[in-house]
Amino acid sequence: MVNVPAVARILGGSGVLHRRVRSLADLRQAVEDGLPVDALERTVAHFGLEPTMASEIKHRIVPKSTLQRRTRLTLEESERLERLARVTALAEEVWESADLARDFLVTAQPQLDGERPVDLARTDLGARQVEQLLMRIEHALPS
Repeated sequence: MVNVPAVARILGGSGVLHRRVRSLADLRQAVEDGLPVDALERTVAHFGLEPTMASEIKHRIVPKSTLQRRTRLTLEESERLERLARVTALAEEVWESADLARDFLVTAQPQLDGERPVDLARTDLGARQVEQLLMRIEHALPS
């Protein structure tokens, strides 16, 4: 289950998205239209990381040279950003703390073959792995 309001908040809310996002259909449409570059900035800022790590995460979604020329993200870049925001929202829900969620997302996890969840969220299957792990944690199921 996707917590659409939480995802929209992480992406910067209606002020950044220039629309109200209340349903999965609203979120899908925003992604299909291309999320604003400001949504990338807001999402990365949401983590509160030191600049080098924040830049690394941002440029894994959109290459630096490409980012400088854009106001909107492509569909593929928007999908990557939405996945990161969705996984972040779920982690915050499970950990009940933005700080604990951030630590989980940026730290290599043994249950994910030593990968960082923030890196796995770049692909659909990787995000599903992270979501699956978070749901096991939420429901206290063995890994």
